[in-house]
Amino acid sequence: MRPILRQATLILPSTGERVKRRVTLRDPATDGSNDDNLNDSEVSPLLGQHTSKSTPTSWQQRTLSFIKNLIKNVCDFVRSKTGQGVLKCSLAYLLGSMATFVPIISNFLGQQDGKHMVATITVYFHPARSQGSMFEAVLLALLAFVYAAFISFTSMGVSVFFGRTLDLIVVGHIIVLIVFCGGGLGLVGWVKQRLGNPLVNVACSLTSLAIITVLTKEGSIQASTFSDDKVMQVMKMVIMGVICTTAICFLVNPISARKELKENVIEVTDSFADMLTLITRSFLSGMEEDTQQQSYTSASTRYRKVLGSLSKNLKEAKYEHYVMGTEDQYYLEAKLVTCMQRLAQSIGGLRSAATTQFALLDQVAKLGASTPVSSSFGSSFMNETSSVIDALSQTPPESYGILTSIEEDPEDDEFIGDEDSKDMLHMKKPDYSNLPTVHSPVEIFERFIMHLGPSMKSLAFTLREILEELPYGPAPDFKIAVNSHFRSSLTEAIQLFSKSRKEALGMLYKNKELHKQRPIAIEADFEEVAASCGHFSFSLQDFAEEMRRYLDILDDLKSEIDERPGGRSWRWLKIWQSNRPLRGLKRSQDPERDSIITQSDSASMSAEAPNSLEHKTPFTFESGKPVEKLTFTYRVWKVLRIFHRDDIKFAIKVGVGAALYALPSFLYSTRPFYQHWRGEWGLLSYMLVCSMTIGASNTTGMARFLGTCVGAICAIITWIASRGNGIALATFGWAMSYWTSYIIVAKGNGPVGRFIMLTYNLSALYAYSLSVRDEEFDEDEGGLNPNISEIALHRALAVLSGCLWGLIVTRLVWPISARSKFKDGLSLLWLRMGLVWKRDPLVSVADGESLNAHMNFREEFELNSFVSQLEKLRGSAAAEFELRGPFPDREYEAILKSTSRMLDSFHGMNVVIMKNLTASEGEERLLKHTAGQRAHLCSRISHLFQVLASSMKLEFPLNEALPNTDNARDRLLANIFAYRREEKVAQGTSDEDFATLYAYVLVTGQISAEIQDIGRKLEDLFGVLDADRLKLQ
Repeated sequence: MRPILRQATLILPSTGERVKRRVTLRDPATDGSNDDNLNDSEVSPLLGQHTSKSTPTSWQQRTLSFIKNLIKNVCDFVRSKTGQGVLKCSLAYLLGSMATFVPIISNFLGQQDGKHMVATITVYFHPARSQGSMFEAVLLALLAFVYAAFISFTSMGVSVFFGRTLDLIVVGHIIVLIVFCGGGLGLVGWVKQRLGNPLVNVACSLTSLAIITVLTKEGSIQASTFSDDKVMQVMKMVIMGVICTTAICFLVNPISARKELKENVIEVTDSFADMLTLITRSFLSGMEEDTQQQSYTSASTRYRKVLGSLSKNLKEAKYEHYVMGTEDQYYLEAKLVTCMQRLAQSIGGLRSAATTQFALLDQVAKLGASTPVSSSFGSSFMNETSSVIDALSQTPPESYGILTSIEEDPEDDEFIGDEDSKDMLHMKKPDYSNLPTVHSPVEIFERFIMHLGPSMKSLAFTLREILEELPYGPAPDFKIAVNSHFRSSLTEAIQLFSKSRKEALGMLYKNKELHKQRPIAIEADFEEVAASCGHFSFSLQDFAEEMRRYLDILDDLKSEIDERPGGRSWRWLKIWQSNRPLRGLKRSQDPERDSIITQSDSASMSAEAPNSLEHKTPFTFESGKPVEKLTFTYRVWKVLRIFHRDDIKFAIKVGVGAALYALPSFLYSTRPFYQHWRGEWGLLSYMLVCSMTIGASNTTGMARFLGTCVGAICAIITWIASRGNGIALATFGWAMSYWTSYIIVAKGNGPVGRFIMLTYNLSALYAYSLSVRDEEFDEDEGGLNPNISEIALHRALAVLSGCLWGLIVTRLVWPISARSKFKDGLSLLWLRMGLVWKRDPLVSVADGESLNAHMNFREEFELNSFVSQLEKLRGSAAAEFELRGPFPDREYEAILKSTSRMLDSFHGMNVVIMKNLTASEGEERLLKHTAGQRAHLCSRISHLFQVLASSMKLEFPLNEALPNTDNARDRLLANIFAYRREEKVAQGTSDEDFATLYAYVLVTGQISAEIQDIGRKLEDLFGVLDADRLKLQ
């Protein structure tokens, strides 16, 4: 019979009442009662039978059913958020195309061509976004126009000065070509790659279009004349396009990032409730299956999915709050998101401790070790009397089995009357002092769960009840739902759990068997069990403490909203008060704060080395030369080292390539050819195709070429079908924008969708402008009777030439392989991780030093951001083609996931240290007692990181005789075990003093396991060391 946990004292969070009742952590959706299962079994066959009877048999019925399902799916899509976004994009394009089809608007833009740019702007800055994102898009569009206007007017001034004043027009053209065309577009390319923001990329495309049009097509610079006609037309088109897309965004089913942020917070909080319940239940039952069932998987998947949009919506909500003048609410919401991230870390700590438990139980099961108390502990839990002792004492050790699951009380016995509760509160606790001694690590789990299991369930129950009601009420009001009893109830529940945990750990280590001398491996197993149990209980209490801060932030946010329901401050506009203190959140604590990722080459990364790695003597990090003895040539090399950076190389080659492509537009002999074949669109395509790596250029080049071909074909078909009629073209254009918006918004393939519409606009809308004599007369493409095939051909070939030129420049000029950059970056990341662990992280706690001695949050953020950059490089590497074979994407994906998990462990260690920057006397003695073993373990981990980095950098197989951390870790655990057994009382060390060290033990175990896993994957990639690789040749 499965053991059943006794009833426990718990706090009802809604009333603050302390009761004695049975607690269940079951998931009603998956663990219904037997009656429910019976009812389901009785109903299911009937439903199944009905379904089978209604299955269509004839082809008429199947066709009708298919049509009905299609109509239903279409209606569901139209009503969905994605469908409404697609509709908004098509409506914005329809409004933008009116600049071409409506004569009044067309005449307002002047007689220059390119009026289809208004429709193109609505495609690039589409309205299927939140209001906050739209504010950001408008700001970036205006900045893009300002930069384009600056480059245009400055280049005109230089051309006029050299051409008219100095009569050196060739010199003027050279300066414009090199400085403004090459330098200006090179800077655009650098900004696009440096920031890596989708909206910034769109703004860079817009400013590239405006600059290229003025510099190479308009003709004023070539003629050394100053004309603002084209610049003013571009300004009008930008403003009109932004107005169209903004109006649709704000008037048609507007999306508020503030509301979406609140929905995300609700979803994450609900996920926390489910995950906390299932992890706690899994730990108590000893069954890993509880964390592998569908309910936990769906909760974890939902959490990871929402977590990505949480930061995005917070950033967009920032713009909305600033515009609305409620920036103080944003600061509090940012604190709320930060608190939720810490709650997620506590959930990760619980999961890690439970995983350690499962691994140990599995290891014992494989070794065939005998472990006691399966049936006997069941009797103890049910009787809770002295018969427990009799039952346990009568159970022979030979009959003991592996740790069994802790069965929970059934749902229908959950509630107990008030009178019974009062009586139970005064019941005497069962006496466990005479329980049998433990003989194996698994028995420690049993004993720990017996003592602390009910209290764990009680605290988890209280937390679950609070999480299920927080933080907001139903839409659309989203009122903050904070019960006045929540905080006091949670505080009392934490106090109860803390007291029970202290008693449980004390009872656990009163066992005489734990004071016997054993081999180091056995003592290490005992202490690892204690670390797992202790860390789980500490993490559960940390989660509860963080929940208390979560409630405090919600109270502050509620007070802010209630005190100023309609108040507006707009203090961020008062730049003369820039030194005022920000309420609620400092900039360094802003979770959506961005950071520039350092370059992945060794030179730039070394300059960002953590403080703990800086030398105490006056030496530079790059070399061992003292600063005062550096030669002049070395100083010059150090200054010019900036040109070794990949982003600087990329900007230079983009600028040089743009200048070379634009050169024919400045030569009188080749300018007609450039104009006839629409070289400006080829140059724009070149700017869009150029990417940092070869793989990224291959991907974008292929997508844009396919989009161009599809757009040209659709333009030809549309023009022929409409016969040049404006109304028909507008209707076809709306249909075109609808399905391309589906590609952009629903499928997330922006380059293909945007280039389809760009080519369509360049062909169909331009042809219409020619047919109504609205554009500058262009006889070579048909004039009043446009030759749509020739127009589309010119645009398609121009785009193709730009794509090919971009691929040539990317491949031949300072080529940057995504494969090599990914491997070098991964190697560098492991090297940095090894340097972080070169020094024991707990030294900062023992010595009272700053946390920066281990790993500051800036470096931690950069390492995690660098992993995201490596993930993008991995996607680009898959698009690179090499003769030695395709890129092993699946293997590297697994390696990158293992690396991410190790960084999560780094973060977990950082969080534990931050919570305990000052060690107590007992903890300080404990840390000093284990300093030698920890130093040896850290040096071993650092060594293994360097070995992995070297193997990846050289693509060389690992040595079969690699050291591992098992022995070093066992010695540390055995030393902790001996300290607890012999010196704990004498040194005045409490159980709470072991919390940091327990977290350290689990983190090192997780890192060691991931290192071993990566080593096996590297063997699969590079093989093992053999004689052929050692030949000297």
